[in-house]
Amino acid sequence: MTVMTLATPEARLAALGLTLPPPPAPVANFVTHVRHGGLLFLSGQGPLGHDGRLSTGKVGADVSVETARADAEMTGLNLLAVAQAALGDLGRVRGVVKLLGMVNATPDFARHPEVIDGCSNLLVAVLGDAGRHARSAIGVGSLPNQITVEIEAIFAVDD
Repeated sequence: MTVMTLATPEARLAALGLTLPPPPAPVANFVTHVRHGGLLFLSGQGPLGHDGRLSTGKVGADVSVETARADAEMTGLNLLAVAQAALGDLGRVRGVVKLLGMVNATPDFARHPEVIDGCSNLLVAVLGDAGRHARSAIGVGSLPNQITVEIEAIFAVDD
């Protein structure tokens, strides 16, 4: 049996050996999500590990593409944790509409899409075809607390 033949996103997470962390709390004056009709807007999340530590650094200088890709995957888990808390069931996600991935990178770094693939690959593995999405991946000069990546998302959801 492959991961994709499993019936629920939660079962796919378990088969991948992954668990959702507690949904991260906002770090300033905003909420983690807003529901508008059939859309769930998820505020930007970063690579906050299960141990409560943030992954920090500048991609292209002191952080490798591989490490940053793993950070993007962890960020995807945090996005899914917020969605789970908002919806009560990841099975209510009908589709990932759009991701915006930001990479804290050196000015000459050019592999932003490879980094954000960590999140994209996770969403497809957990949500199946519903995880396929439109996406932007950009480099920025800095991110809050010097985190390596920040990713926000828009999900289409069932009522």
